[in-house]
Amino acid sequence: MKKVAVLFSGSGVFDGTELHESVLALLEIARAGACYQCFAPDVAQLHVVNHLTGEVDASDSRNVLVESARIARGDIMAVTALDINEFDALIIPGGFGAAKNLCNFAVAGAEHVVDSSVKQFIGQFTQAKKPVGFICISPIMIPQFYGAGVKGTIGSDSNTAAAFERQGGSHQVAAVDDIVIDEANKVVSTPAYMLADNIIEAHSGIEKLVKQILLMAE
Repeated sequence: MKKVAVLFSGSGVFDGTELHESVLALLEIARAGACYQCFAPDVAQLHVVNHLTGEVDASDSRNVLVESARIARGDIMAVTALDINEFDALIIPGGFGAAKNLCNFAVAGAEHVVDSSVKQFIGQFTQAKKPVGFICISPIMIPQFYGAGVKGTIGSDSNTAAAFERQGGSHQVAAVDDIVIDEANKVVSTPAYMLADNIIEAHSGIEKLVKQILLMAE
């Protein structure tokens, strides 16, 4: 049975993992007959957002691993606990947490860097040439892990695409139900809620991404 690591960035679209994307990815992994293990970095969130009002709650602080455990029903590990030999692939859902907690793209734009523990975690998959799937805004990290010209998509937002290319990537415009495959690097990406207006549209690309990642997994 193929085993997929799934990397979370908190719980909630505005300050953590996009919940629909994460659950859809887990569902498609299980439906395909594979299994998964959830991971998250043991770091503080950039900030906490009240998802009812959209306002930042400056009086609150939360831990990414603790919040991610909500999605994983408590079955989650810190990224530092990874045994790369146990896994065939990695999938990273989006949400603002990917751009705030996994890296600092939300703050630094094209000059962003990936959190050190997250960089080591993802890097183990890329160095072992195991397939990695990036969903929504998480593909903004792709160029930091692969050589110049690596292909990926965040959909069609020109500013985000420009940042992707400034970091060395080759951005491909894609529709909500599309996936972009870089065969040489074993990287797959899909826009999901960068373009989706509803959960059905988000599901269309995520379903294809999971299938492709599992096909690429040795």
